[in-house]
Amino acid sequence: MNLLQDKNVIITGATRGIGKGIAQVFAKNGANVAFTYNSSVEAANELEKELQSYGVKAKGYQSNAADFNAAQDFVANVLKEFGSVDVLINNAGITKDNLLMRMSEADFDKVIEINLKSVFNLTKAVIRPMMKQRKGSIINMSSVVGVKGNAGQANYAASKAGILGFTKSVALELGSRNIRCNAIAPGFIETEMTAKLDENTVNEWRKAIPLKRGGKPEDIANACVFLASDMSDYITGQTLNVDGGMLT
Repeated sequence: MNLLQDKNVIITGATRGIGKGIAQVFAKNGANVAFTYNSSVEAANELEKELQSYGVKAKGYQSNAADFNAAQDFVANVLKEFGSVDVLINNAGITKDNLLMRMSEADFDKVIEINLKSVFNLTKAVIRPMMKQRKGSIINMSSVVGVKGNAGQANYAASKAGILGFTKSVALELGSRNIRCNAIAPGFIETEMTAKLDENTVNEWRKAIPLKRGGKPEDIANACVFLASDMSDYITGQTLNVDGGMLT
């Protein structure tokens, strides 16, 4: 059974890592996928073809989620092409880690702009069409770091914690229109980015996780499928920690 059959889904930042994993699992579950990417045209074209091979409609859009007007234009184009938006997954994000003593203003501003402002931009763009259809699911990608903080990541933690407050507020505002808004807080997820890290460091991290392994992008994608599908119809304003027990 395809849990997302014929649902039209927007995913921001989908050409690698968690975003790519979500796009793949959603297409396998019957969802039509519109995704944004920043600069990797080749990766976007490849992903588009791969998603289409599952028999769904898929299209990549080069768009900066952190730019308000670009986000509004992007959603307008998706509505033209796909007809509706049933699910929005705000996944675009970056890190610029440093101790606060050494962190520049530019590095703070950039992380807030891309990680947090993009969530405002895209959510603002989809709520009117979702209100008209009286149904929708918005899923915001936070982080274990947004829940508990992390030394050397004050900018990232602030952006991801901000997403949690935003999610709860949107859930309260839009619940009467049958629009749900939830957050997912991934723990240590192994992607192309973590593959570059020192193997010993990664092993230490794995050992500290109750399930004794890092997560896979599919682990996050499966949680997203649940929150995007009608199986979670009575769930809104929640944060789902997908972290192997890190926050236990």
